[in-house]
Amino acid sequence: MDAFDLFRKLGAGAKFDFKRFGKDAERFKVLRPQNKNDCSSCSPLAEIDFFGMGKQEDQSHCSQEASKNMDESDVEEEQTYNGKRKRDMEDNPVKKKKSSRKQTQEAPALDVGIQAAAEGVQWMSSLDKKAKGNQDDDKNKPSLKRLKHLHQEKINRIRHQNRINVHGTDIPDPVSTFEELQEEYQLDPRIVQNIRAAGFQTPTPIQMQAIPLMLHRREILACAPTGSGKTMAFCLPLLSHLRQPVNKGFRALIISPTRELASQTYREFLKLSEGVGFRIHIIDKGSDAAKKYGPKSAKKFDILVTTPNRLVYLLKQDPPAVDLSSVEWLVVDESDKLFEDGKTGFREQLATIFLACSSPHVSRALFSATFALDVEQWCRLNLDNLVSVNIGQRNSAADTVEQELLFVGTENGKLLAMRDLIKKGFMPPVLVFVQSIERARELFHELVYEGINVDVIHADRTQQQRDNVVSSFRSGKIWVLICTALLARGIDFKGVNLVINYDFPTSAVEYIHRIGRTGRAGHKGKALTFFTEDDKPLLRSIANVIKQAGCPVPDYMIGFKKIHSKVKKRLLKKPPRRNTIRTTPRFLLKKAHGKAKRSKANNAKPSEGGQTGTKSATG
Repeated sequence: MDAFDLFRKLGAGAKFDFKRFGKDAERFKVLRPQNKNDCSSCSPLAEIDFFGMGKQEDQSHCSQEASKNMDESDVEEEQTYNGKRKRDMEDNPVKKKKSSRKQTQEAPALDVGIQAAAEGVQWMSSLDKKAKGNQDDDKNKPSLKRLKHLHQEKINRIRHQNRINVHGTDIPDPVSTFEELQEEYQLDPRIVQNIRAAGFQTPTPIQMQAIPLMLHRREILACAPTGSGKTMAFCLPLLSHLRQPVNKGFRALIISPTRELASQTYREFLKLSEGVGFRIHIIDKGSDAAKKYGPKSAKKFDILVTTPNRLVYLLKQDPPAVDLSSVEWLVVDESDKLFEDGKTGFREQLATIFLACSSPHVSRALFSATFALDVEQWCRLNLDNLVSVNIGQRNSAADTVEQELLFVGTENGKLLAMRDLIKKGFMPPVLVFVQSIERARELFHELVYEGINVDVIHADRTQQQRDNVVSSFRSGKIWVLICTALLARGIDFKGVNLVINYDFPTSAVEYIHRIGRTGRAGHKGKALTFFTEDDKPLLRSIANVIKQAGCPVPDYMIGFKKIHSKVKKRLLKKPPRRNTIRTTPRFLLKKAHGKAKRSKANNAKPSEGGQTGTKSATG
């Protein structure tokens, strides 16, 4: 017995509720319409082809037998029925009408029922088809593993397009808009409004990856080119994490290498937190800070921005003038500079500050434009589950800066080239970098008579003088600003058009930070570097940086011999000695010096004679 016969036997006694499912049977229209001669005595189930495999011969045979039976039964029923009908019509004419109506109603119902019987079975087969179709759809639908793979491909494509290189475990996805921060991380809507008011439309690559990492409380080492928005990359997560002002003392600490950079970060925090109520402070004077943040204070402050030396001065007071035990986030800006060893670095001060942040919940983040191997090694040893983020190639210059090297022969050729540039005309503002404070003063005294608004800034000037110079340069009152490495780190001057390296930088890292003062936030800029015969040992490393940025470099520069690491370190600690910046010939200076001496002596003689004359007169 095959499956078809078994199914027929099992379904032989099946009943179909025609009254209840008549409309369904009519809708599917599976059975052929019956003729008037067809008899209801023919079993409906016999007419049904359960699997659509029945033969037409069986159906025709059944219909012939049904017609014969119909003819025989009609003759007998007509005779009996006609007699009854006559008597009924005479007795009750109204009853006749009702019965005729019943017959007309029952007849189509029977047809519908027969159709429904056949249709009901075929409907089951259509359900099977639907089930098969659903199985096919399930096969076509991607699995969970496939969806995860597609999502990861999308994330990798975003990172590749924005040159985001990230190393670590359990790394959150980058964000593409600031609205995503509001939806996914519940960033305060007022902060998002402040971001828009500041003119920021979309996050930069470093912000896309660093902000979600810090919002997940991950400790990070971030390296991104100059002018790429690193300050806002750590400001937003701190404001989001702190949520609202609390009288617990400082809960976030930002360390910057220079007072100017700390002031810039402080202004950025004020701009982004406007209307939220955070108490943000910067240390101006140590004596005032001791009274303001000491143990007896009400601890009504949230965020502190400062330089290492000022903070260490307060921590060494007895008792400490500032309490860092509640700090939850410690951010080190320009970390490679702060980790430098020796006089120029702040490694010892950082160690003191790290120990003072004694909270078990403290997280640390280090940001810089250049990568230092010793910083990464320290982070891997001391930070928990570190994630490193790099934008583009490490230790590379911004591609928005047009870079040029200019050979000037000797030190005197630099001043001639500078005056030639002024004569031809330039677009201010301009930053000029020299290697020492003495050379900054000398160049200022030479350029002050060139008819341009020029000033100088260095570490020997008072804090008030430095602040005045920076504000004048920002407002456009000063066209050319001569500076040392003090301003090479992190300072964001809007719209600096030209950077001139008057003295050749002592390393590729210093060069990257110097020229990074222009070409910021997507704007175009230019960097011009003077070099002499004495700068030949350092020329190869700078030429490689320029070539990596896509700017033209002569082939002979790349072919120079690589200098030894010991020589590099020596040049970093002690830059090459250079001649004094002056245009007056030496013999003229000697001549002038001799005249000054003689005039001094001549002035002294009459006074001596006058004294002797008076003495003789009195004697």
